[in-house]
Amino acid sequence: MSERGDPPREVARAVPGAQALALLLLRVAVGWHFLYEGLWKLATPGWTSAGYLKGSQWVLADVFHGIAANPTAQTVVDQLNIWGLVAIGGALLLGCLTRLAAVLGMVLLALYYVAHPPFLASGMPVEGHYLFVDKNLVELLALCVVAMVPGAGVLGLDRLLSALWHRRRRPAEVASEQELAEAVDRDPLGRRAVLASLTGVPFLGGVVLAGFKKHGWLSHEEEALAGTASAAAKGGEQKVDAVTTATIKTFQFATFKDLKGPIPHAKIGKLDLSRVILGGNLVGGWAHARDLIYVSKLVKAYHHKWKVFETFALAEKCGVNVFLTNPVLCGVINEYWERKLGKIQFISDCGGRDLLAMVQKSIDAGACACYVQGGVADDLVRRKQFDLIGKALDLTRKHGLPAGIGAHKLATVTACVEQGLEPDFWMKTLHDHRYWSAQPKQQCDNIWCEHPDDTIAFMKTQEQPWIAFKTLAAGAIHPKVGFRYALKGGADFLCVGMYDFQIVDDINIARDALAENQQRERPWRA
Repeated sequence: MSERGDPPREVARAVPGAQALALLLLRVAVGWHFLYEGLWKLATPGWTSAGYLKGSQWVLADVFHGIAANPTAQTVVDQLNIWGLVAIGGALLLGCLTRLAAVLGMVLLALYYVAHPPFLASGMPVEGHYLFVDKNLVELLALCVVAMVPGAGVLGLDRLLSALWHRRRRPAEVASEQELAEAVDRDPLGRRAVLASLTGVPFLGGVVLAGFKKHGWLSHEEEALAGTASAAAKGGEQKVDAVTTATIKTFQFATFKDLKGPIPHAKIGKLDLSRVILGGNLVGGWAHARDLIYVSKLVKAYHHKWKVFETFALAEKCGVNVFLTNPVLCGVINEYWERKLGKIQFISDCGGRDLLAMVQKSIDAGACACYVQGGVADDLVRRKQFDLIGKALDLTRKHGLPAGIGAHKLATVTACVEQGLEPDFWMKTLHDHRYWSAQPKQQCDNIWCEHPDDTIAFMKTQEQPWIAFKTLAAGAIHPKVGFRYALKGGADFLCVGMYDFQIVDDINIARDALAENQQRERPWRA
């Protein structure tokens, strides 16, 4: 501003047309990113920065960890983050209070950078390979340019607001075609100047529209194709239901706020376990998907390390305190502990070529219990190697841990009992056959409990706790059906593979099923 408070002429001279356009594009690009990130977080139920803060390792790690450990502080920080992104992004897009928005944006980006600097492996997913420079630093430097270069807000509301504040009378006519910045300086409230000041408005509208579309907003045409209730009522006929197809995104998932309460716990010996155990097949990529050969790769791609950490953290918030896995995932669970992200325990299935070596590896990695994996036990029983199963039980107990035997086949359990093997718990499949891919049985490999009625009858005679797995037949049975069936059939615990977006729903269903099955034929053994 000049001494008289007039809009400075030097701005227009310092920022010729091409440079003004370049500054506009730079400002809009960063503003778009900020605003969209804020809107996405605002529209995502249950979004929180807790996982991001917990994973911090650098100079302010203790501060970030303290925020994540305090629910009130975490809520405040989340809201400041969301609305800070929205406000800064909107201001940059519109060119309103540009320098202030740029400075505040630099502060926010600096905090992001300090929380997860690129020169420290954080486990956070990235789209490239960084050393010292990452997108946070690049964007911070871009905002530094916006804040320091005179005239960054010429094509924005700053110019118009300044003119309104320091209105003065000047001829509105421009004698000849001149640079946009010069025209703005000659007549700050002229038609062309006002239009130039509103340059960012279309970009702001574009971000908002993109956000609505991304989060499931339907145009009139899409609404008609989707066959919404209103369209069906008007037409008086049943419309095609396209809402659940991949082309129209309207999915809704339960969040932590929908949780009815934590899952109850019980004990195997002195070991306290949640009645629902988080299964490891989805995390490890051992996904059963009938004849869909790509699913295992899809599951592995989804469960990058940080997604696994988020899944563990959400499970713990829902009362699930144990994860069942193979020794190959010991490193992931150990890193989760080392980062102090949570305390979830793990039961190891000790699967591998050398059973005793896998038992020892699991114990060394901090397993809370070990058992002979179902497929391994089925094979050992078939080869009558009961002594190896006994050695695995002994080695586990030697270290003070509960020792179990797993089985897909009921014959494996009955044979172990006949041989005098007494585990501390059983891992046995249990599900009924009322799903389409269970037929025809002579050609089907989609059955994991071949004789469910016999399994229920035999397990009723066993005194050890029973962890039932494959209760949903690898996703073929709805949890409302599978959980009730397994608990009514005598299972003491349910081992269930769950994506993060399924956990709250599954825990709510399991709580209801537990409440309904307190009185059952097989006494609770845990």
